[in-house]
Amino acid sequence: MRPFAEKFYASAAWKKTRAAYLQSVGGLCERCELRGLIEVATIVHHKVYLTEQNINDLEAALSWRNLEALCSECHNREHHGGEDEKCYSFAPDGSLRKRPPVQKIGRGGFNTGRGV
Repeated sequence: MRPFAEKFYASAAWKKTRAAYLQSVGGLCERCELRGLIEVATIVHHKVYLTEQNINDLEAALSWRNLEALCSECHNREHHGGEDEKCYSFAPDGSLRKRPPVQKIGRGGFNTGRGV
């Protein structure tokens, strides 16, 4: 974690927002769900990355429009790249099947008009 963000991530406002957002998506990784997979989300990711310039902007830091629930693998892939290691899943009948390839999901987000 970058030093400028330590206070924010330790704040009650972030902890409350994080918990509420995870609950709102059922605690599942949103990117895996798009691929038909069920993975527990362990991280609430900022689609528009927090910087020293926008960390105090509530729209960037706490708005659900800028959040995404991710499993650790999807979050690591977002920040460090790499291939999808989970290449197999179970079909509804219980048989093993090759999973569809990972679709690139852009960092997306929104524009607040305040340099986010």
